[in-house]
Amino acid sequence: MSFISLTGLAFAMLILAASPGPGVFATVAISLASGFRPALSVIAGIVVGDIVYLLFAVFGLSAVAQLFGELSVIVKICGGTYLVWLGFKIIFSEPSVRTEMPEQIRERNSESGNFFSGLIITLSNPKVILFYCGFLPTFADLSSLSLTDIVTVAGVVSFVLSSVLIMYAYTASQARRMFSGHSAVKRLNRAAGGVMIATGLVIATGS
Repeated sequence: MSFISLTGLAFAMLILAASPGPGVFATVAISLASGFRPALSVIAGIVVGDIVYLLFAVFGLSAVAQLFGELSVIVKICGGTYLVWLGFKIIFSEPSVRTEMPEQIRERNSESGNFFSGLIITLSNPKVILFYCGFLPTFADLSSLSLTDIVTVAGVVSFVLSSVLIMYAYTASQARRMFSGHSAVKRLNRAAGGVMIATGLVIATGS
């Protein structure tokens, strides 16, 4: 795969990652409610989901990916319901004004749960399916990619996507530090929980 093609892919991936969507909203919500580190698990799940669709496209399984997107109603409902539940947990959690994440929030927002959230967000996002199965082939002949090319493309996708989302997460976590009062943190949790609930509803309804 040529350098020009990789550069074009990286730029397209940057636009996709930076565009407001369920992945960005969930990352920001978790970072606002719980801090920077828990958001990293969400980002990891999002990146893995993207790599799954990338591999579908590379190995000629676009039809499978599209079929999965169409038949993932149960996955969408379960994933969306989980995010809605998590949003309510954030809203009704006891606010903490400490800069470090409280133990009870750490337990609630477990790494595995956050990773699952990110993974579901990506696997149920039709925009991601369209990008990898419809748009990606315009950058290269996927059937002729070598193992090195595949690893390189996966690396570019992972780096660009994670970098953008980490920037969102870090910015949100820094904003959280500005809230020191009990009532202020409670309002922040309500806002973050509302964002998470809205994200879950969008995923569950397939909007």
